[in-house]
Amino acid sequence: MSAPEGAVALVTGGTRGIGASIAQRLKADGYKVATLGRSGGDVQADVADPAAVQAAFDEVRERFGPVLILVNNAGVTADGLAIRMPDDDWARVIDTNLNGAFNCTKRGLEDMLKARWGRIVNVSSISAQRANSGQANYAASKAGLLGFTRVVAKEMGKRNITSNAVTPGFIETEMTAELPAKELAAAIPAARIGQPEEVAAAVSFLVSDDAAYINGATLAVDGGLGA
Repeated sequence: MSAPEGAVALVTGGTRGIGASIAQRLKADGYKVATLGRSGGDVQADVADPAAVQAAFDEVRERFGPVLILVNNAGVTADGLAIRMPDDDWARVIDTNLNGAFNCTKRGLEDMLKARWGRIVNVSSISAQRANSGQANYAASKAGLLGFTRVVAKEMGKRNITSNAVTPGFIETEMTAELPAKELAAAIPAARIGQPEEVAAAVSFLVSDDAAYINGATLAVDGGLGA
């Protein structure tokens, strides 16, 4: 079953970096796209706030239509060694990166179940599978996202709704701007840092008809770093 005509895609954290590239790619693919951000974007909400997420989804439905494609991309970092990490930094990263994906998925599934069609793509990270010192909160949130992806896939697969994840490696964004590019590239089999458009291409595939039989999968976009 193909995507319903005029299917709406909602991209969280869609105002810059990877999220903005995903939104642009899905627009080019012919979907109606809405972006969600704390500021800017087509709708504003803190994804960690269930009530704000509900209001945002209601606004998207009114302005664009039911959400049948959901890309959970919103994420934050607050790095620090686990032994010294402030409780607030742990909670903030988990609330945004993991709880935020749950809040949005729960609301998005309402529309997908009615349409008997849906696509969910969660933007995780290579940090979910490859430990980086100082990222206990980030790694936990992104690893949790992979488990969440698989459970939703199992629960919703019979309803023509797929749930998959992508795990970007080092991608050229504001988040990686201060990292030593040459040193990073030397550790990557592809010998370069990735581009946001390459993550967007992976998301584009996972929401397409060509990926209809792919469910509960994790697609690495890391230049071979996690191999």
